[in-house]
Amino acid sequence: MPSTDYEVITAADCADLRSRADAVTMPVWPEFILHDPVAENWEALYEEFPQFQFALVEPGTDEIVAVGDSIPLAWEGRAEDLPDTGWDWAVEQGLRDGRAGREPTVLCGLQLVVARAHQGKGISSHAVRAMKAIAKSHGFGALVVPVRPTMKSEHPHVPMEEYIEWKREDGLPYDPWLRVHVRLGGEIVKVCSQSMRVTGTVAEWEQWTGMQFPTARDYVIPGALLPITIDPTTNLGTYVEPNVWMRHGL
Repeated sequence: MPSTDYEVITAADCADLRSRADAVTMPVWPEFILHDPVAENWEALYEEFPQFQFALVEPGTDEIVAVGDSIPLAWEGRAEDLPDTGWDWAVEQGLRDGRAGREPTVLCGLQLVVARAHQGKGISSHAVRAMKAIAKSHGFGALVVPVRPTMKSEHPHVPMEEYIEWKREDGLPYDPWLRVHVRLGGEIVKVCSQSMRVTGTVAEWEQWTGMQFPTARDYVIPGALLPITIDPTTNLGTYVEPNVWMRHGL
């Protein structure tokens, strides 16, 4: 059984957390996700908001078992009005808010990843609790997250609006990652249909996926929540990912 006494360390406490965290998170994500241009701001998160970037460390081994990243936002609106541009918006808006000196009102989760060797042990629940605790310790009344449902990639042709309505017999969401959040008090707010956007040449998409795209059409690729659109005539491939806005009251 996994320990329930994971140590929480932040980038404010650990100067090399960014590199250690990348070693855990990079192998988990499909390659194409790493090419969202907004992700180029990732280093700024650790430089400007180190207290909100954390890891769970197993006692006695100093091994990172999970990584969490978040950013404070000066959001005055209702959760229902959070933008459809989800993840991309949160990163860019949070950086703008911080650099403008605006007082943040809510913490936005950007990433929660369990190390591959430790998946299936219930550690994701500990990671969500840790992110909520960090939010609360900084005086925030809510945590919002553009959640990427983990099993949606198995149903790429199902609209996200329909997918989030799928339930188990116990009434909890079908998707395990949505289910973790709901069990810990999270509520599904709405779909953010354009949460991430990745574009690249046909050659780049072939490199990222290990597939070939000879004709103009939509393609299902491993790890994508929806099909990607490839057009060899313009030498462009486009992937627009929907996520799900969730809110945790604190």
